[in-house]
Amino acid sequence: MKKAKKIVFILFLCILVSFPLMIFVINNSIAVHTMNDVRRVPLPEKTEFIEKISTAGKFTGNGNGMQYLGAILIKSELSEEKLKNHYSSYSENDRIYTVESQNDKRIKQAENYTLSFKTDMNGDNYFIVYSYGSSGNDLADSILDLDIRGH
Repeated sequence: MKKAKKIVFILFLCILVSFPLMIFVINNSIAVHTMNDVRRVPLPEKTEFIEKISTAGKFTGNGNGMQYLGAILIKSELSEEKLKNHYSSYSENDRIYTVESQNDKRIKQAENYTLSFKTDMNGDNYFIVYSYGSSGNDLADSILDLDIRGH
C-alpha cells in the first residue's frame, strides 16, 4: 500500500512540474505558428526575405494575458504604402498583417520586451511585417494565460 501511495505521489509531482512547462511550450508554438503564417504570405516583387522571429508574452498594454508576435524582416525596393497594400490583401478577420519601416534591430512592436532582429540594417528599405496571434479558443486562453510571461 505504501508503494502505491509513493507512486501516486511521484506521478502527482511529475504532473505538477510538467504543467507550467507544457503551457510554456504551447504558448511558444502558437507564436511560431503566427510567425509561419506571416512567412507564408508570398513576397511581392523586388522584395527579399531577411529574417524571422516569434515570441510569446505580454507586449503591450496593462493587465494579464498572453500575446503572440510573429514577424519577418524584409528588404524591398517598393514603398511602404505598396507593401501595406500587398499584405493587407492577405489579411483576414483573425489575421492582420501590418507593415512598418524598420531602421534598427530593436522590434518596437514588443514594447514591454527587449526583442531584436540579428540583421544590421544599412539603408532605409527594411520593413517589419508582423501579426499578433491567438490560441483561437477561450478555454485554452484561460489556461495558457497562466504562463508567467503574460503577467
